[in-house]
Amino acid sequence: MVVGNHRNAQILISESAVQHNIRQERKRLKDSDSLFVVVKANGYGHGAVNIAKIAEQAGADGFCVAILDEALELREAGIEKPLLVLGLTDVQYSSIMAEKNISVTISSLEWLKEADALLEHQGLPKLNVHVGLDTGMGRIGFQTKEEFSEVVDYLKSSPNLNFEGVYTHFSKADSKDEEYFNLQVERFNDLISVIDTLPKYVHVSNSATSLWHASCNGNMIRFGVATYGLNPSGGELKEPFDLKPAMSLTSEVIYCKKIEAGRAVGYGATYVAPAAEWIGTVPLGYADGIVRKLQGFKLLVNGKFCPIVGRICMDQLMIRLDEPVPVGTKVTIVGQDGGENISLQDIATYCDTIHYEVACLFTNRLPRIIVK
Repeated sequence: MVVGNHRNAQILISESAVQHNIRQERKRLKDSDSLFVVVKANGYGHGAVNIAKIAEQAGADGFCVAILDEALELREAGIEKPLLVLGLTDVQYSSIMAEKNISVTISSLEWLKEADALLEHQGLPKLNVHVGLDTGMGRIGFQTKEEFSEVVDYLKSSPNLNFEGVYTHFSKADSKDEEYFNLQVERFNDLISVIDTLPKYVHVSNSATSLWHASCNGNMIRFGVATYGLNPSGGELKEPFDLKPAMSLTSEVIYCKKIEAGRAVGYGATYVAPAAEWIGTVPLGYADGIVRKLQGFKLLVNGKFCPIVGRICMDQLMIRLDEPVPVGTKVTIVGQDGGENISLQDIATYCDTIHYEVACLFTNRLPRIIVK
């Protein structure tokens, strides 16, 4: 998708906010702990490469991604710190990962055997392997001590594979109810009891786990959504330090007109003006990630909340104004204006979803601009 550089609609990323969030988390860790910033899904919609470069300056020790291509993007951008792919990768790409020093997640013994055979006699560095354990998330990973023990024994004997890490992922670390979380902790501790010597990295903590269950941290943190200043619980739990949101989204009024009572706005004529009203058009739509479900949500213009009226179009949306405004007047979709604020959580609540999804939905047609 082409980047819309020739219209006034952009995502602004606060460098200082990202660095604040990382540095505050770093203060809570042991000196020996490693902090890996999660930049999957284009840095949760914030821009993976730029976030990685900012995070390096703030003290990140490495990065986590979801798929191999995201790791390769970082390597091509000059990121040399350790990279871990959290999702499963086809074994045919094992040599690429070894060559590029990209760590891989595995969840089957068969994968290891195939990778071992492929890497044999290639003269590449050992492939760094992180073993995923399924303690209750139900996605990927080993569930029993017997199958995990087989994997550990195989890794010990392999000349091409390095057992670099072991980890799990908690499904309710962001909840006040800790019963299931504690069950997963118990399962993880039981599983890793089969290891005589722990690998370099033992990691269970995403943002939520590290913020509210730091005693479980292991020696590596996968610092994800909190990097971007977002509370993983959506507000159910109070964060231990102030998280500063990094993202704002602004555009402008490109057309302003007065319509008479009874005139309709947008596809399907779902909004009909009850009286004469001023309508402003904004050059953003669902092709930019402003989902149609946001009809009725209020944006900020000159510090005042103005509702979206009519269905959101692919490339434009309309808002009701209290008064006429000049073309070029700033419109804030996410961020602050005149003492008022719209957060990603506000949008998520309105759409009955989570702020992770909202941030990831903003498409690459919106340029990401770094601001101090």
